[in-house]
Amino acid sequence: MERKNHLGSRPFLVLGATVILAFGFTLGKNFGEINPGTIDYAADLIGLSFTPQEKDSMVSTLTNHRNNYEIIRKTKLENAVAPALVFNPLPQGFFPNQEQKPYDWGLPIQVDLPAKENDIAFLPVSHLSVLIRNKQISSERLTRIFLDRIKTYSDTLQCLVSLTEESALQKARAMDKEIAEGKYRGPMHGIPYGIKDLLSVKGTKTTWGAMPFKDQVIDETATVVQKLEDAGGVLVGKFTLGALAMGDVWFGGVTKNPWNLKQGSSGSSAGSASAVSAGLVPFAIGTETLGSIVSPSTRNGVTGLRPTYGRVSKHGAMALSWSMDKIGPISRSALDNAIVLSVIQGMDQKDASTIPAAFNYSSKNEVKKLKVGYFKSFFEGDRPTLKNDQAVLEVLQNQGVELHPLELKTTINAAPLVSMLLVEGAAAFDELTRLDLDDQMVAQHRNAWPNIFRAARFIPAVEYVQMSRQRSLLIEEMHALMKEYDVIVTPSFAGQQLQITNLTGHPALCLPNGFAENGSPTSITLLANLFEEEKLIMLGRLIQEQTDWQAKRPPMFDK
Repeated sequence: MERKNHLGSRPFLVLGATVILAFGFTLGKNFGEINPGTIDYAADLIGLSFTPQEKDSMVSTLTNHRNNYEIIRKTKLENAVAPALVFNPLPQGFFPNQEQKPYDWGLPIQVDLPAKENDIAFLPVSHLSVLIRNKQISSERLTRIFLDRIKTYSDTLQCLVSLTEESALQKARAMDKEIAEGKYRGPMHGIPYGIKDLLSVKGTKTTWGAMPFKDQVIDETATVVQKLEDAGGVLVGKFTLGALAMGDVWFGGVTKNPWNLKQGSSGSSAGSASAVSAGLVPFAIGTETLGSIVSPSTRNGVTGLRPTYGRVSKHGAMALSWSMDKIGPISRSALDNAIVLSVIQGMDQKDASTIPAAFNYSSKNEVKKLKVGYFKSFFEGDRPTLKNDQAVLEVLQNQGVELHPLELKTTINAAPLVSMLLVEGAAAFDELTRLDLDDQMVAQHRNAWPNIFRAARFIPAVEYVQMSRQRSLLIEEMHALMKEYDVIVTPSFAGQQLQITNLTGHPALCLPNGFAENGSPTSITLLANLFEEEKLIMLGRLIQEQTDWQAKRPPMFDK
């Protein structure tokens, strides 16, 4: 039988060997850790290098398959009942608590309204909500403050894709009317916010940060946005992300870090973190697949919460990796993130990956009863931010929290498993690759998405399945470790914790903990077991009530 549209054996073997060796050795051995720099250039972790002839062979092969692809697409994808891969991260025998209790945020009864608008702009949600509830400030005035700041500073930061001014003011006035009528929806009532521009909103562009989609309009509103809308939130803008959720380079430029305009905001929730840091919104929604909340939160000196995989619906969000994508808030405090999470979390019939689980935070819960561990070896050595990390442990000890040393040890090397993300990304953007739409992407260097997506096609299905099996073992090992502790404290980028916990779906809270010698913010991360975000908030709130790291403002934008 004649075989058509296939690579010759030599190019296939060369490319296949290059890919597998790169993933297995370069990624696994040489890049055990992830940091903001590697997240900005995440593809560089792979280290793939193709000759022009090899690249042409790949492109030629994909082009030859285009007609076959059109047939497959029409018969399989367009008529598919469940087009997205569904991943279940739950360890054997583990079921989250589903008994939801009333929230007790412990908000102040009264808050003084600052005289200066920039002071108002940097207030946390927990204080702004009290001001609105007590009718000390209207939602319309608050919304205008943030709209004006966005108009003033967003070009400098290159952090804005779409300003939703007209609809925001309309919503703010409606929220003020409800307050006047005695109707109060809760702490989100009348609070302005922004979202990462990979979340769809009817009537607005949803660009995914990439040139091929810069005029894309999706005629539906993402579940998280609808939930915020229903809770009284006021959407003021859609903020930038690195193209297709990598880095801080988008089709309009490079999103800036408000603390250092010569530095990018890191990615991929670049615009969300930059805008919160500069006081353009009190909170914004970000997403994380492999550090995209933790990294920009670190660089911009804000507080980011990555929820448990399955806690928050991804319906209406761009898919990069169906089994690793998470949606969470970026704000000024751990408490603010808890308030936002209480709104956006929960089951969604439109997202089969959501898992029912209660989120039972109460300010009355005794934080000192938590069993808190820390990865001892990560707080030793000569790491540049070591003193800042150790300072967090000192704060906890001074508050009477008993700290238990432990080590992060697994039998599975997590680094090579990250290539699962790239396979899923190639599948998510299959049409982009096969129809040559990736030629429109701004970044075309050897480790940019277009070449990564092509290369990922040469990872055998057998290897993907084997990685999935190893990942299941990793989930079980991490569950066995985490269930012994309520919270584990770790430097944000030490060892493989960031890779491991993104692969296993565990939640993380990233908090500012000072500044590096070059003036850039640094962070600490708190980890908890699956669906136990309330414990992260408890410990994070204690740290932030005893320090002022999260209250610092970028001087250029404190005007």
